[in-house]
Amino acid sequence: MDNIRLLGWREWISLPELGIEKLKCKVDTGAKTSALHAFYVDSFMIDDQKMVRFGIHPIQSNTTVIKHCEAKVVDERVVTSSDGNKTLRYVIETTMVLGDLTKKIEVTLTNRDNMRFRMLLGRRALDESFMVAPYLSYQNGKIVDFKA
Repeated sequence: MDNIRLLGWREWISLPELGIEKLKCKVDTGAKTSALHAFYVDSFMIDDQKMVRFGIHPIQSNTTVIKHCEAKVVDERVVTSSDGNKTLRYVIETTMVLGDLTKKIEVTLTNRDNMRFRMLLGRRALDESFMVAPYLSYQNGKIVDFKA
């Protein structure tokens, strides 16, 4: 592999389908699925499709700014958190923009008010073209020449 996308341990992304222009996330290769902060989640039906309406505080350490979102539920999964607790979470699919890359990803919804980052970017959102450098920040998927 000659060219790879370099990521730091934290990155800026956007989730345009949810109306989120800028969101700081932690790149977490230990997490299988990405997790998005949702301080409330309400499910409802449109025709035969389960939907969720949820609210997020998109700015780290600021609960006064609120973004209300809606999305189709693609799954419900039991997720084991870093402290070992298992919870059933809604899973949505949305578009992520990271640098010049636009990609559909799956995201679980969970309350992250007590966490430093509003989103964890898990390894399913990444592929073999990514390399995470844990000592760097905000590389935004910079393309680098890499010889293994």
